[in-house]
Amino acid sequence: MESRNHFANGATPKSHTSRKSKTKSTMKTENVVLMKMARESLQGNWGLAIGTFLLYILIASVLPAVATIFPLSGLLSLIIAGPLALGIAIFSLALSRNQGARPEQIFQGFSNFVTALGAYLLMVLFIILWMLLLIIPGIIAALSYSMTFYIIADNNSIGAMEAIDKSKAMMDGYKWKYFCLALRFLGWALLCILTLGIGFLWLIPYMQVSMAKFYDDVKANQMTTENILSNP
Repeated sequence: MESRNHFANGATPKSHTSRKSKTKSTMKTENVVLMKMARESLQGNWGLAIGTFLLYILIASVLPAVATIFPLSGLLSLIIAGPLALGIAIFSLALSRNQGARPEQIFQGFSNFVTALGAYLLMVLFIILWMLLLIIPGIIAALSYSMTFYIIADNNSIGAMEAIDKSKAMMDGYKWKYFCLALRFLGWALLCILTLGIGFLWLIPYMQVSMAKFYDDVKANQMTTENILSNP
């Protein structure tokens, strides 16, 4: 009778309470720690990172510039944006995970061309549609979709829409944290402007590897939570 009254009075079973407390214990790694981890991954790899991102920036910026003279090159720029974004995600993850990053990895996105292009076009479309309402919903949408290319980089068999949906689910509860991480680089960006843009050669790899660390941290937290919930 005593145990029945215990539950009747709204008390939570011990196993449920334990499971909830364990779920809460899957702590998010502080952004400052993720940035420190990014610097550690870049140690001894700054030359590789700077050279690779410089190549990416040149490719990404030359085509739009040429589009002012040859309009068709603007279409080409749109077509390759997705595969290049996927390539950068592949390279950043390899650098972050110390898995033998190579400059040619920025072109590996073309091996999954249809998915990369589809994901990019869908993301742009959805963000624009949300921004038609207000700028804030557009920013929230961009944050929700921010893990899409990392997800595709980890699973090249996933579809574009599925990757976007998975990113939305993954970023649930993490959008503000990701936004704060991005804000941490704002001051550095202002300083880079004072260096006539030269500082961006260091800042962009630092940012990208930090974002890759963020992705791996969120992914690890979700896997831990799923294991706890499946094993009460």
